[in-house]
Amino acid sequence: MKEGWEYKKIGDIATVVSGSTPQTSVEEFWGKGHYWVTPAELDDKTVYVSKTERQITDAALAKVKLQRLPKGTVLLSSRAPIGKVAICDVDMYCNQGFKNCICSDLVYNKYLFYFLKDKKEYLNSLGRGATFKEISKGIVEKVIVPLPPKPTQLSIVSELDKLNELIRIKKEQLKDYDTLAQSIFYEMFGDPVVNEKGWEVKTFGECFSIGAGGTPSTKVKEYWDNGTIPWIGSNMCQNCIITETDGKFITEEGLTHSSTKLLAPGTVLVALVGATIGKVGLLRIETCTNQNVAFIKVQETETFTSEFVYYHLMGLYGEFMKIGQGNFKMANQGFIKLLPIPLPPLPLQQSFAQKIEQIEQQKAAVQKTITDLETLLAARMQYWFD
Repeated sequence: MKEGWEYKKIGDIATVVSGSTPQTSVEEFWGKGHYWVTPAELDDKTVYVSKTERQITDAALAKVKLQRLPKGTVLLSSRAPIGKVAICDVDMYCNQGFKNCICSDLVYNKYLFYFLKDKKEYLNSLGRGATFKEISKGIVEKVIVPLPPKPTQLSIVSELDKLNELIRIKKEQLKDYDTLAQSIFYEMFGDPVVNEKGWEVKTFGECFSIGAGGTPSTKVKEYWDNGTIPWIGSNMCQNCIITETDGKFITEEGLTHSSTKLLAPGTVLVALVGATIGKVGLLRIETCTNQNVAFIKVQETETFTSEFVYYHLMGLYGEFMKIGQGNFKMANQGFIKLLPIPLPPLPLQQSFAQKIEQIEQQKAAVQKTITDLETLLAARMQYWFD
């Protein structure tokens, strides 16, 4: 134990409280009034929550027993996914998917926030339940926290805040580079929908070989176990250049006995369904995809560069949003094949590709800095909290 530190249970340094949900069928319970948060509104980047998508009314508070979370409360999601953490920046209420910590004078809320963030995997290991995992109020109260004097807590928080701020600044630089690339595209080629340059226009189906991926049966272990062939889903299509996978691999047998294809660098991908529909990716690696991803083999043509097609298709996102009605949308290969694409001079496309390559090199340098900072942050959190 570090000198001057103690080990305390969360229940000894904070009051742990749960939330609940007013009846969704009672209209008078929902509307303008008091912020009401759910775990879905938190992600790994969230620190402070100052407003929420939904609000509950005074009528709900009058008829339903709800625990008010004062400003400064540490939110902790207690159901799958367990371990999302944030801090209330205003008074609010929450649903039953939380076990929240109202800190006593013994601990700064930001110190407890960082501790819980570092212990996400440990908290998940404490989950109980057959249908879905959950950590109870009693479990959270018994979690042991290494607790230094409050001046030391402030010093630790200050150090971790500075690292997080550096990471945030670098991530903003990446966004700036993306904005620069898009502005160069519009300057050189104009609006993808309008074709203001007046070039000849064809369809994707006329210009490219287009297909979709597939998924080897998950019931056959030989298709997956010890696989070495990268395989990605539509979640990787995030309007980005894809230089690595998300860790899924299939075997040669899985490739042979499914409809998926091994795609070469230069292939342009577009998501066909779900939250990522219409978002694109440009492969810099070899990989297979699942059936929710359409591929466009640009590298097999002599008329287009992959970079031009990738940015052009990104500009057609609005066309995907016109599909169907409601929140769930689905495209198919036929829809992709009918999308328009102009034919700019190849030298102009090649000049654009060179500019994009330079931007990607600069982005890679910034990304390396981010990775190094994130590694340092994880190491410092481990040092203080383990």
